[in-house]
Amino acid sequence: MGCGSGCGTGTNGIPAGCNDNGSCGTSTGGCNKLNVFDWLGNMNMPEGQKAFDIIEVRFKNSRKEFYRNVNNLTLNVGDAIAVEASPGHDMGLVSLTGELVRLQLKKKNISFDSEEIKKIYRKAKQGDLDKWKEAQNLEVDTMYKARTIALKLNLQMKLSDVEFQGDKSKAIFYYTAEARVDFRELIKGLADEFKVRIEMRQIGARQEASRLGGIGSCGRELCCSTWLTDFRTVTTSAARYQQLSLNPSKLAGQCGKLKCCLNYELDSYLDALKEFPDMENKRLITKKGEAFLQKTDIFKRMMWFSYKHDTSVFIPMKVDKVKEVLDQNAKDEQPDDLISAVVFVEKAKIVEHSYENVVGQDSLTRFDKSARQKPQNRNNKPHNKNAQNKPQQNQNQNQNKPAQNKQQGAGQNKPKHHNKPPNKPNHKPGGNTNTKPNNNNKPTNDNKPKNDNNDPK
Repeated sequence: MGCGSGCGTGTNGIPAGCNDNGSCGTSTGGCNKLNVFDWLGNMNMPEGQKAFDIIEVRFKNSRKEFYRNVNNLTLNVGDAIAVEASPGHDMGLVSLTGELVRLQLKKKNISFDSEEIKKIYRKAKQGDLDKWKEAQNLEVDTMYKARTIALKLNLQMKLSDVEFQGDKSKAIFYYTAEARVDFRELIKGLADEFKVRIEMRQIGARQEASRLGGIGSCGRELCCSTWLTDFRTVTTSAARYQQLSLNPSKLAGQCGKLKCCLNYELDSYLDALKEFPDMENKRLITKKGEAFLQKTDIFKRMMWFSYKHDTSVFIPMKVDKVKEVLDQNAKDEQPDDLISAVVFVEKAKIVEHSYENVVGQDSLTRFDKSARQKPQNRNNKPHNKNAQNKPQQNQNQNQNKPAQNKQQGAGQNKPKHHNKPPNKPNHKPGGNTNTKPNNNNKPTNDNKPKNDNNDPK
């Protein structure tokens, strides 16, 4: 939003409200409201031609006026100057110079030789800047006190802003009111309280919003506080032409009036609607019955109709087909049905673009977590812990079998040596001899002679 009082002013006429150290007012006016870019600023004047002597000066908020440079001062955008006022002098900042001011005068229908254009006195001195700063500091307290006085007098008005003149000799009070207000007693009370000359200016709701500023529903700064200067009347018909819902809370801006942006695209909608037939108090007559208009799609050039006996069914029709049916009705001809006159629009095929691994990259779903397996029911688990290890043990045994078989197959060709002596019987003193043979020492080959287990003599 724009700064409250022209970014304020520091020493040597440098704006103090910005963090740009005074460089914001060099070309575009910086952070001020209703800035104008001087696209002719870099062009030199032809030889023998003087520069345009009228300067555009900006005051608090969006107030701008034109002044004549009678002393041929060298002025640049952002310079603080003292200008003529009634009475005394006022302080302002240069917002535009050169030939572009001539175009601004033509735009606002102001004559170059008008006597209403006042003079520029001088560039601001340090004393002028200090006095101007003091006047700006009094504005907020003055507004609060003036509102209190207006409430005591039971005046149906709203004081929205106060602007002091640069020499502190006059104060301008801006107010809004729905009806005419007799504020003569208010002026006397304000003059006795503040000891200055009082001037009351009534403004509209849109002008109040432009002076206060704010953020609109679109998320951007209000148009009236940034670039919009002419406030045209906005009616509800603009919303009807654009097929917007007549909801006051959505169509109204911060000023309480209809949004100015409703007029931005209105001309385009009106041009597009010229090709549509006027269906007011008209019906499409067919042998099946009469059909009336339900809705219109301006961008698709489609119109939806419904029969009186079946209002729940919407029949889409092109504008050309609607005109053909109207021409037939004008000739006392009736088509059998509206569906026979309908030209359905083929729906565009939705092409699903699949991911192609062009450069050898991994799948796009490589970071997705795999679905976890559901836990098994505890009732199905074996109660014996050793039983859980059996399948794994059997698997390990089966894996080892081929290796063992290979070793056995390799060992069959080797000769077996059975030169071990037979087991001798154990002789215990005073006991019987053990003549029981040892089964572990049985020979594997049946062709060999068996060992004698008898006791030696």
